[in-house]
Order: sequence, then C-alpha cells, then structure tokens
Amino acid sequence: MSKQVIVVGSGNAALCAGIAAREAGAQVLMLEKAGEALAGGNTKYTAGAMRFAYDSGADLMPLLRDPDDDRLPHTDFGSYTAEKFGTDLLGFNDGRPLSPEQIKLIGRSGETMAWLAQHDVTFEPIYSRQSFEKDGRHVFWGGLTLAADNEGVGLFEMEMAAFRRLGGTVRYDSAVTGLIQENGTVTGVRVGDEAIGADAVILACGGFEANDEMRVQHMGPDWAAAKVRGTPMNTGDGLVMAAQAGAQEYGLYGGCHATPMDLHMANYGNLDLPHGERKNYRKICYFLGVMLNARGARFVDEGINFRNYTYAQFGRAVLVQPGHFAWQVFDAKVFDLLYGEYHFHDAHYVEADSLDALIPMLDGVDHAAARATLDAYNAAVDDRTPFDPTILDGKGTHGLPLAKSNWAQRLDQGPFRAYPVTGGITFTYGGLKVDDAGAVLDEGGAPIAGLYACGELVGGVFYNGYPGGSGLTSGAVFGRQAGYGAARAQVFT
Repeated sequence: MSKQVIVVGSGNAALCAGIAAREAGAQVLMLEKAGEALAGGNTKYTAGAMRFAYDSGADLMPLLRDPDDDRLPHTDFGSYTAEKFGTDLLGFNDGRPLSPEQIKLIGRSGETMAWLAQHDVTFEPIYSRQSFEKDGRHVFWGGLTLAADNEGVGLFEMEMAAFRRLGGTVRYDSAVTGLIQENGTVTGVRVGDEAIGADAVILACGGFEANDEMRVQHMGPDWAAAKVRGTPMNTGDGLVMAAQAGAQEYGLYGGCHATPMDLHMANYGNLDLPHGERKNYRKICYFLGVMLNARGARFVDEGINFRNYTYAQFGRAVLVQPGHFAWQVFDAKVFDLLYGEYHFHDAHYVEADSLDALIPMLDGVDHAAARATLDAYNAAVDDRTPFDPTILDGKGTHGLPLAKSNWAQRLDQGPFRAYPVTGGITFTYGGLKVDDAGAVLDEGGAPIAGLYACGELVGGVFYNGYPGGSGLTSGAVFGRQAGYGAARAQVFT
C-alpha cells in the first residue's frame, strides 16, 4: 500500500516536496492555510530567480523555455561553479564554515534545476536585471542567470501543474492547527476540529516573518517596524507545532532576508496588485547612487559588491536607521540603468533640477548635513577610473570615513531623484534541524518519526545574508529531499 503524505503549505518548497513524494509513489494531500487566490506562500511574491552551480552557458540550455531566443548567441553567461557558490555563501557566514545544509544546497542545486525542467518547469535568462549590454553583448555579472518563466507566479503555476498532473490533491482554507502524535510518532494533523491521518507530515509552511511578536522576540524591537513584503500567512505555525512535538531549534533566529523597499508600500506587498507586480516595491539599485539616513549621513558602502550580495543585508541596515527609513539619491546619468521598480506607476520619489532644490524635499532628513555629505561624496569620487556596471569596476571614493568601493559617480547631472525606503522582510533564517531524509530532529538529534520539513523551516542554510536567488533554490532542494524522505523512497547522503 502506498504511503499517505500530508504537505503543509503550497509554496515552492511544498510543491517540490509534493512532486517528489508523488514520484516516489506516495498519496499526497496538500493543506493550504490561505484561499486559492492567496495560495503559494512567498513564491508568488518573488521574481522567480534561482541561483545554482553551472560550468558554462551550455548547462543552461536544457532549462530554457525558449532555447531559440535570438539574444542567446550574443550572451555571455560565464560560469558559476560550486566553488564560487560556496565562496559566496561563506561571505555571509561571519566566520562560520559551510554548514551541512549549505553544502547540500550547493551540491544539489544544478541537479534540482534539471529535475524541475523534467517536470516542465522552465526558465528564461534575466536580461533586464542581471545583465548589462557591453560591446554588443549581454553580459551577466552576478552568477544569477535564470528565473522561472513569468517569475514567481509562473514558478508556482508550473509546479502546481506538475503536482496535479502527478495526481496530487490540494485543499485550500485548511489551516493546520496541530500535529497528532502517538507514542512519539507523528500520525497526522488537525485542521480545526478535524483529524487527518497520515504516514508522514511535511511542514513547508514558511517562517515567522509575518508574526510581529515573533519578530520582536527573536530579532529585536526594530523589527516591529519592518514591512512584510511576502505573504501574511507565514506566522511561524510550523515552528510552533514542531517545537510542541519536541523539535530542536536550529540556525540563526535573529537573521532574515530583508530588502530595501518603498517606504510607503502597504504590508504584504499590496495585495490589490497583481502578483507579478508586488516585487516592484523593492528598491535595490542603491549601488548606482547613495543612501542617506535621517541624520543626512551615508551608512553603508553602497558599492561594496554586486547588489545580489548586499540587498538582503541592506534592508536590515535601512531598518535600524533612525526612524527606520533612508533616501536613495540618483542623478540623471543612471536613470536608464534603474530597474523597472523605480519606474513603476506607484513608485514614490521626489525630483528636482538641482541638489539644492532636491535636498529640502527629503522629508525627515537633516538637510544641512545631507548637503555636506553629498558635497563630500562628490569631491571624493575617483574621476580617472571608468564606470562599468558589469564588473566590480574599482571606481570608488578617496578619503571618506565610509567609502563607496565601486560604481561611484558624481551626483552632478540633473534632474535628480530621491526615493524613500525602509526595510522589507522576506523570510526568516531560523528553523529546524533536518537529517538527510528531511526528517525533523529532536533535541537529542534523533528523527521525530513521521515529521519532515523543508523551505524556510530548514535552519542552517543562511546566516548574515545570502546571494540573491538562493532562497527559492534552497526551497526546491530541501523540498525534494523531504518529499522523497517522507515517501521512504530514498535517503540522500
């Protein structure tokens, strides 16, 4: 008789778990807290980008929706090796070695993408946000090359279609309120007063980013002010249920993915917008200008690295500034390089023909200090080094207490624009410890029989930030692991 598996949640990780469990012959019931319109966890709110190791552009061709795209012969994808992926993750580990979870993420990233493609989940090059044109070619610059066709919405729809083709079942408006345990084994779940039995339960219902109290508890009082840029459904339910079943906490509970966001966005990415537009509240082109806080001071090196490696940290940096906000300032030289979210119809900004006229428009800022900061910045820019956004160009500043290391250009060509931003939290890093089958471990390090986890619920994957696109890949890698494990079909080693 086939195993009965319940998957709690319906985002990318949950769907990968469901697909894998069905592949392995299990009967799978997916229980989603939200109604059908808001199903999919954080996945629909993303740009659908997935980071994975590859050796050359040839490795990408089998993954593409349109392998005949006429831009491909004029594209330099470069390579993104497992070694480079590891180096990038180490850059956020605060001196920690690669964790076992990070090693799995790296090693399985490419094969997981190929596995998704086998289930008709297809991708396209991220020309608009991850490449610049140089000498007639499209040059990808940050190791992140592909996103799902139609971004996060498309990823969800393609994965859901694959799950349903395999015979998986979904119930919406079915919030799991507790686990059923018998003699230490998880034997099902409760949905309100209803008990549903299963041979295995996979928790894939996200972190605690939409729970104000848990954010403050684990991350500190500044996080009460964070904008939640994803689903309102991720309130830590899986973590609470797992803890009640004896699971150990694992990973960095004080850490999270936090992105600079439009200061005036609604929580949850503005649910009145179509799903694909919610990402337009991000504001991650700070590397092309400068950011000023309420004191009129810069507070990060905006050009310390490609934005793929800084945006998940700089959201936190903005949030802990006085008043929990900052202004991003640009001049006309870079307007054509600003991503679409800066030109979005609902983007908030001020514009003036001169810095003298712009600075008084920066609400909440010490205007005299801001003027002094911008004057000092302009005077410190290295004019001898050419600007090149496709590389770490070394065009920096000299003599400032806080340097800008790359892409430093004088703010001297009007008109000038400034965008107000705050910190928007995407997902939390603290979670559960799982074994090589995706089984949740108890305080003593033993598997809790019948209980599995994936997605944001897996701790130890990210620490003080992450290279962009790793989150969805992690969800797919550990979702696939949990699905196979719960079906008892195979254990990865």
